[in-house]
Amino acid sequence: MIEKIKQAFKVKEIRKKLIYTFMIVVIFRLGTTIPVPGIDTSIIKNMVEKNSLLGLYNMFSGGAFSNFTVFALGIGPYITASIIIQLLTAGFESLKELQKSGEEGKKKISQYTRFTALALAIIQAVGITLGIVRSALRVNSSFFILTVIITLVAGSMIVMWLGDRITEKGLGNGSSVIIFIGIISRLPVDIIAIHQRASIGLLKWPAIVSVVIVMLITIIGVTFINESTRKIPVQYAKRVVGRKMYGGESSHIPMKVNQSGVMPIIFASSILALPQTIALLGGPKIQQAVNSFFDLATNKGFWTYRLLEIVLIIAFSYFYNTISFNTEDISKNMKNSGGFIPGIRPGTPTENYLNGILSKLTIVGAAFLGIMALIPALITHYMKVPVNFGGTSLLIVVGVALELKRQLESNLVMKNYQGFLK
Repeated sequence: MIEKIKQAFKVKEIRKKLIYTFMIVVIFRLGTTIPVPGIDTSIIKNMVEKNSLLGLYNMFSGGAFSNFTVFALGIGPYITASIIIQLLTAGFESLKELQKSGEEGKKKISQYTRFTALALAIIQAVGITLGIVRSALRVNSSFFILTVIITLVAGSMIVMWLGDRITEKGLGNGSSVIIFIGIISRLPVDIIAIHQRASIGLLKWPAIVSVVIVMLITIIGVTFINESTRKIPVQYAKRVVGRKMYGGESSHIPMKVNQSGVMPIIFASSILALPQTIALLGGPKIQQAVNSFFDLATNKGFWTYRLLEIVLIIAFSYFYNTISFNTEDISKNMKNSGGFIPGIRPGTPTENYLNGILSKLTIVGAAFLGIMALIPALITHYMKVPVNFGGTSLLIVVGVALELKRQLESNLVMKNYQGFLK
């Protein structure tokens, strides 16, 4: 990997992408240190420590929520908006046709996503300000409350814009990179907390070693499942054009076990954060009811949250795979080019065959990811190790790191081809 990075920095275009991504990340991290004025952050930090769901939300925002900075909402509203628009696209034919209509259609879909993200950011900002932050306001006036709401919404839109810039001009998916950086930035805090508890005897070293071993096994397992691919053999029929014979060669269709990458995990985490946001608008009684089901510090809340997380990961994996791997288009393209899978007739039988394989691979990949998310969470929960960097967070970090590695390699391969052609 280090050699790949060295090679990348030797290529001007890739070096520009890496530096651009780094600069956007620096801007994001600076935004997570600028506090919203007039807020007693000690009250917010106390709330985050007592509420495990807020702690998870704080992890994804890179600590911006507990410090209540201008980027406290993070990329969450945009991720949730993306889920809503993609679900609507799958359900409404007009949006589906718009998505297939080239760049202009994609731009309109992107606009719809941004407007939805703005609406969600406003709702979330109002809920957080009135439900959590109001008790931490140094000046409890309508004008000041409105100022806090506007600041939070503006910060969320800036984070969304930064993510778009990374996707467009940098390396990797912008939303994933921002979440990745947010999680990584909290790792030193976890290490310091573990060291402090171990030094005063509240945490035994066997528990720490167990957590480290489980995390290493999780990293290896996620890497294995993300890199695993089933190759479907494809044979092309021979055909004569003029005096030349074409076709006759063999190829394959690569079908990854984890076709959707890290997105189902991010989507599942975003959806599970919604009940907490909605509860903020409903008052203390609703908040207490929601916390009783989703409080990760209790056994009931832990198992409710984790089981729902596994179900959502599997559901979003199926949903995302139908978007990213269109078996109908693949079977049509194969038929038009004279290709076929040995033993399977072209057209609809090929499509059905590919759908069957995709379903099996999806259930295996998604279930494996769910189990990998659960095991570190079990260890940290029952051994009382104060680690936020575990389970879902670990899966996201490993998944995004592998995606960045693949993009870096594809950029290097593309550049080598260009150099060869020149």
